[in-house]
Amino acid sequence: MLIEYAAAHIQHMQKAMTQMNLQLHHVISDITGLTGMRIIRAIVAGERDRRKLARMRHERTHANEATIEKALEGDYRPEHLFTLKQSLEAFDHYQKQIAECDQQIAKYVHSLETKASSSGGLKAARTAKRKGRNRMEFNVREEAFRISGVDLTQIDGVSESAALSLISEVGID
Repeated sequence: MLIEYAAAHIQHMQKAMTQMNLQLHHVISDITGLTGMRIIRAIVAGERDRRKLARMRHERTHANEATIEKALEGDYRPEHLFTLKQSLEAFDHYQKQIAECDQQIAKYVHSLETKASSSGGLKAARTAKRKGRNRMEFNVREEAFRISGVDLTQIDGVSESAALSLISEVGID
């Protein structure tokens, strides 16, 4: 639910920027990524120079500085800036709550009894996973294996996050 609440505030940020005629969400793939958040935070902090804002782009961003600069041409009206600021603060609040929730989950998972002798029975993952935005900070797959003694992710349709859900729903017996 926290992720859904945060997503609503992302939409509010996009709407505020659209009302200011800022088209940032059209030139970068994710406004909550490194580039988007750097630029949004700078706008909320008072920066209006499109060149300075465009230079905040992360090196892996596909859009070049000129494209981003053009997308940041708009009318920075106070009422829309206020909405952007409020939405950013709400988004940050939910991100903090998500992190606290993840810490609590990790604390609980680490306290569960170990059924596996070691991670030696854990096969290599089917696909290499990179850290996503809403992924747990600990290795869910290894913890699920430790708790159950079985690599649940080897079952078709069971992802890392689903492995813990599966354990919580049906138990480990």
